[in-house]
Amino acid sequence: MLIKFTTTAAYPEITMFGEVALKLLGMMGRSGKVPSAIGAEDIPDALESLRQGVAEADAALEDQPAHEEEEGEEHRISMHNRALPLIEMLEAARDADVPVMWE
Repeated sequence: MLIKFTTTAAYPEITMFGEVALKLLGMMGRSGKVPSAIGAEDIPDALESLRQGVAEADAALEDQPAHEEEEGEEHRISMHNRALPLIEMLEAARDADVPVMWE
């Protein structure tokens, strides 16, 4: 499943794999219901919660022992790297005082 995030703020549409998007929505304190939206008035708190959740997830990733990567093995991608486009979209929406929708 893919989840698409949109806003009327000056920021391009984002498409993420569902599993990652649902984790990020949970970090924002959202239910994970798709489709849904977050109102402009709720974005600052959601953004702070997301940043905190991302920091905690990355700290947990750092605590895991590193494994030697074999050919064809996936590289670990930090939650910060996965969340950055959504964080930037939320910042743009906050600054423009508009909602963010996902479907």
